[in-house]
Amino acid sequence: MQLHAGDVGFLWQFGPERTAAALRTWSREGRILGVGMVDGPDLVRLAIAPEMHNDEDLARQMADDVTRPERGVLSAGKAHVEALWGGRFRELLQEGSWELDEPWIPMVRDLSEPVVDSGLRVEVVGPDRSTTGSRFTGSIHRSKFSAERWHAMAAGTPYANARCLVGYNGQGDAVAATTVWSAGPGKPGLLEPLGVHSDHQGHGYGKAIAVAAAGALREMGASSATVCAEASNTGAVGTYRSAGFQPQPEVRDLRRID
Repeated sequence: MQLHAGDVGFLWQFGPERTAAALRTWSREGRILGVGMVDGPDLVRLAIAPEMHNDEDLARQMADDVTRPERGVLSAGKAHVEALWGGRFRELLQEGSWELDEPWIPMVRDLSEPVVDSGLRVEVVGPDRSTTGSRFTGSIHRSKFSAERWHAMAAGTPYANARCLVGYNGQGDAVAATTVWSAGPGKPGLLEPLGVHSDHQGHGYGKAIAVAAAGALREMGASSATVCAEASNTGAVGTYRSAGFQPQPEVRDLRRID
């Protein structure tokens, strides 16, 4: 897993100016080879072109830029780098003042075959239902996500390839929600965020909404559905596994050693 279009799309809740200010790019001869999203003062989330994983010049430039505060990527002191691929960039950081952080488990569901209906009634949230979607998203992230932020997110360019889904139980209660993000036909899709209402946990709604998310991404042409959970969050890992998501080898962010 790398930084996904959906990660940028979710940040768009704060508006296009803040989103643009959070992005960093590394280019060569007019072609973007690496992208970073500054997610707060002490975290940058990165992606690079797959064929550049062991490019020495790119790795050294990116390592230098994320390490030196004057380069405008990360502030001094405590800092984290999300670079979930193997290669020269991670080696260079670990040769310096960076060490491995806590493990995460990437999980992938292949979408080459049809997705069986989850059994949960699921609706796509539009502008008229934005309050429901924003309430769930705010509770999942324990944030002040509001209907206004939902509209800002939905107005962003990445949301053209996204859907906000809400699941309802037999009594008509909204019990689970997720947003799915496509990066285009034939490319991996992302679930971000996903959660079950605290009053309705323990009834299989997490599995059901994850299956529904996979089905929605397949309808949108995604090649796979992807999500990443903390290895310590065994409940989340188990839920995604039950929904057909296959765990991949664990990955770790890097943190700067004080």
